[in-house]
Amino acid sequence: MSTAPPHGLELFSLAGKNALVTGAGGAIGTVLSRALSAAGATVLAQDLTLERAEAVGVQHALAIDLADADNAGRLVEQAEQALGGLDILINCAGINRRKPIDDVTADDFDAIVAVNMRAVFFTSQAAHATMRARGGGSIVNISSLSARYSYQTISVYAATKAAVTSMTRSFAQEWAKDGIRVNCIEPSVVKTEFTKPLWGEAHRQRWFNETTPLGRLATPEDLVGAVLYLASPASAYVTGQAITIEGGILSGDNWDSYA
Repeated sequence: MSTAPPHGLELFSLAGKNALVTGAGGAIGTVLSRALSAAGATVLAQDLTLERAEAVGVQHALAIDLADADNAGRLVEQAEQALGGLDILINCAGINRRKPIDDVTADDFDAIVAVNMRAVFFTSQAAHATMRARGGGSIVNISSLSARYSYQTISVYAATKAAVTSMTRSFAQEWAKDGIRVNCIEPSVVKTEFTKPLWGEAHRQRWFNETTPLGRLATPEDLVGAVLYLASPASAYVTGQAITIEGGILSGDNWDSYA
């Protein structure tokens, strides 16, 4: 049997791998779950309700509330049992309550932090233990461009995403010795129902289009390539990185476009 390393499209194959996707019932989670499955992985989709998780249409579905910190360990344990092991974790679960800073309550703050930050930390912590026992794995965190680029009414959300990007580096540094790579992606606003309050009005849609060099909002499908790359052997020497997927926003601006 040949022991040559994978090459070409084989680099992106996830055949024989087991993947857990949190927040899989959302638009982004659904697209990513299906892409992982199409690449050969056996996928467990987690969401708040079984109906949402099953609607993703991958091999396994599980309902559990990640706002409860104790459920992170339970989720990974149940995923390991259902899948027979865990090789890939996609931390995609997230919530937001869009308000001006002066209107944010302690309950708003705690709710957003619980899902967007604490759940990522403790789900990854639990995944580390099982991946280490298997000799390695890949964790991909879904952060946001808001980790480094501010928009109105998302102050707490942005802070949690900055934390996710920072945790990504910490996880990568500590767990490299265990063969576990940890990376994240930072997408700009992705056009989904979740983000409709940001782009739903005509003047905001126009602003996004005019300030994005590629001239449009992102779609969930725009994230697939980066996630498959980070989950697969194609990125075997990549860890602790944040890949920004933002249509060129950070490349600068063009005053002629406002003429």
